[in-house]
Amino acid sequence: MAKLLSYFYPLTKKVHSDYSGTLEITWYNGIKHLDSANANYSYGSLQRILKFGLEKINLKQVNSVLLLGLGGGSVVETLRNDFSYLKTITAVDIDPTVIDLAKNEFNLKEDDQLQIICEDAFLFMQVHKNQYDLIIVDLFIDTEVPKAFLSLPFWKQIVDASTSNGVILFNASLEKTKSNALNEVIEFLKSHKYHTDVFEKVNNTNTLILSKGL
Repeated sequence: MAKLLSYFYPLTKKVHSDYSGTLEITWYNGIKHLDSANANYSYGSLQRILKFGLEKINLKQVNSVLLLGLGGGSVVETLRNDFSYLKTITAVDIDPTVIDLAKNEFNLKEDDQLQIICEDAFLFMQVHKNQYDLIIVDLFIDTEVPKAFLSLPFWKQIVDASTSNGVILFNASLEKTKSNALNEVIEFLKSHKYHTDVFEKVNNTNTLILSKGL
């Protein structure tokens, strides 16, 4: 019924998160979205932004994905439904409330191909030393990427976790201009034998960085 009514007017439920403050689950035009106070977290503009980047990757050569920042799970849905990617995905999110919403509001289920880990992404990269063919970095608190995820020690760990021909997709910024820290990340990736493309104003909002191992 909520899905049907949402074609006439949005239906919103609010949930508190210790990390993101008030989150909103909204039915709108038959689609359920997850939003923070000022940004879309899943199943809206964010899904379109990351799909733009995924379309530029040969996913047939990808056997393992590390997703840092699960949100409501729309990236997992995009990989599976739009690109028929059925191999392994490891998803990491610090927020147990968001993970609970992904499972209970958006029907995301762990299985043999999907592992969901509730952990700080920075700590996860320090402890876990597996390598992945595709690493997706989508780590926002509301509209901001926390400073730790724009630091070069974090990106060294990302590069170390990427296979020799691996791909890194970074949803990097909502800012109108790139910060000094973000420019340093871009130069760091270029200096580590990655072909790096920077796409600005994707979906008229975000800066997206796509780096491919040479």
